[in-house]
Amino acid sequence: MTVVAANPVLGVVLHAFGATSAALCYTPQQKLRGWSWQTYWLAQASICWFIGPIIGAWITIPRLPDVLHSAPRSAMLLTFALGIAYGIGGTAFGMAIRHIGYSLTYALAIGISCVLGTLTGPILSGSLQGILDQRGSGWVMSGVFIGLLGTLMCGLAGRLKEVELLQGTGGTTARSFALGKGLLLCGIAVNDAGKPIAETAARFGAGHWQTNVVYIFSNTGAFVTTALYCLWLSWSQKTFHEFRRAKDTLSGALPTNYLMALLTGAMWYSQFLFYGIAHVRMGKFEFSSWAIHMLMLILFSSLAGVAMREWHGRRSRTKAAILVGLLVVSGAVLALTYGNYLGQHPGGH
Repeated sequence: MTVVAANPVLGVVLHAFGATSAALCYTPQQKLRGWSWQTYWLAQASICWFIGPIIGAWITIPRLPDVLHSAPRSAMLLTFALGIAYGIGGTAFGMAIRHIGYSLTYALAIGISCVLGTLTGPILSGSLQGILDQRGSGWVMSGVFIGLLGTLMCGLAGRLKEVELLQGTGGTTARSFALGKGLLLCGIAVNDAGKPIAETAARFGAGHWQTNVVYIFSNTGAFVTTALYCLWLSWSQKTFHEFRRAKDTLSGALPTNYLMALLTGAMWYSQFLFYGIAHVRMGKFEFSSWAIHMLMLILFSSLAGVAMREWHGRRSRTKAAILVGLLVVSGAVLALTYGNYLGQHPGGH
């Protein structure tokens, strides 16, 4: 069995790469022409939730058939079932971005998920008290809740921006940021289940790639949900022909759309790759991986929103709100990093 040495600082750096990929993966959507949402979403989901996980596991997991034969069936089924639920959330998440923009979507959906996803595992396993007794735990827990405060600030900034858009004269722009619909979708969008599968892969020498085998079940479960919904939309709206012929008859529309879908899917799947190799390096506070990843998602996606001029022309208080939110989130990431460092160096000062 290959043992991966704990290195929390390197783990945080790897989380940053994954979070950046996740934060930017929807930007290619801006270049689509002549495709309905369901056509694009099914095309990119085929990459990130079906083809990517299978190819990734086949390349990186030694003796993959033996791993699948040896791994607990119950863990496979549970991970697949949770993947189905994740598919519902992921699809809703993508729809929410169309309605309330990058910054508010990530702040609400991922902010809530940051706290719940980080603490649920230790609470259910009964290990939370033992974690709190270790050196550096105070910094880690502070980082989680400071991060929650930062996400609320980002959410407030998004709300201020949305109000300004509704008060503007932009017609379609204001409607595209329909807060009520977006919040509902964000609520829907808000796994230790696959750990036995990853541990089996580790026994066969998978090393830091061990988590890749889990994605065969979690991501394909998500793909089932997504595919059914997108196929239903395509049938009801009669858009199947878009896979062969985009509505926009201008030259290059269809190849460009497929390229953008491929890019989206590859970027989304790469976050899973980086998350897996970062997670196994986090040491004693491995559970904090989720918080670090989620907070970095908020940070980098908000910066992407700034780069995409989502905040252009907004009032000074709105810009100040997002700036304060980003500073608080950055402080939370630093607190989590320092806490993990202390946990791995109990004899330090």
